[in-house]
Amino acid sequence: MERSPQPQVLVRSLFVRHPQTAASGGRQLFRQQPAASFALQDINLQIQQGEQIAIIGPSGAGKTTLLHTLACASQPTQGELIFNGQPVWQLSHSARHQLRRQLFLAPQTPPLPARQRVVTSVLAGRLPHWSLLKAIRSLIRPVDPRAAFDALARFHLQHKLYARVDQLSGGERQRCGLARLLLSDARLLLVDEPLSALDPTLAQQTLASLQQEAHQRNASLICSLHQVELARSHFSRIIGLRDGKILFDSKHVSDQMIADLYKNAQSLTESDEKNAATDAEARSTSVSGEVHTGQARCF
Repeated sequence: MERSPQPQVLVRSLFVRHPQTAASGGRQLFRQQPAASFALQDINLQIQQGEQIAIIGPSGAGKTTLLHTLACASQPTQGELIFNGQPVWQLSHSARHQLRRQLFLAPQTPPLPARQRVVTSVLAGRLPHWSLLKAIRSLIRPVDPRAAFDALARFHLQHKLYARVDQLSGGERQRCGLARLLLSDARLLLVDEPLSALDPTLAQQTLASLQQEAHQRNASLICSLHQVELARSHFSRIIGLRDGKILFDSKHVSDQMIADLYKNAQSLTESDEKNAATDAEARSTSVSGEVHTGQARCF
């Protein structure tokens, strides 16, 4: 009998506290802590190498916390996170640092130094594989501007190669952070709301570039999105997260499942409402058509 391949990521019974709760109640026993103090509760996941997954849910559902936890940037209160057979939080600090070279977390708002040139910010995607001397040299004179240019071109931003980061718009900063991702050698790409500041055309192009890159290097792509219909049309597996819990993890997501996910959400924002309204209008006005409207922390 053929054995199933070992998952790239295995998550078992994971609980993660809200940052403010972790800071104020670090010594409190786990069983004494109220459910409201957890950003994530009883999360169980298996992710195979090369999978592409969308995470959706109302604001405050825990999407960003889940991505940070998978990136080994947030330590869980309870449960296991196993990456390629290695229990992440049982490793030594140095071993965990080595493992993080295989991960890339792209936040919604990339932490790009304001006075830095775009070319330097993009080349930072290679920092985990450079010596200290090479990294310092690249700060003075970029060591491979052509690679940065090509990465920016994938997001239609090549004309900003030598601009300063503080001259970029919000959407341009997002794409600059994603260009950095292209220069990494990560095997697990974790992207938080990469389309929030982009118009529909750029959103489609950006998502297509991310998915193409993940496919070419056989890397797993996990992307949190507010655009529900985009997630449904571009991803074969969708995870619905609400109140820190997985409401569904499915390859077949119905309208009723979406309605239940967002129903009476306490943290529903204007962005959620706008996207929900757009999705509803698209479904009602296009019966036969399919909607295709489609950061960075570097370890």
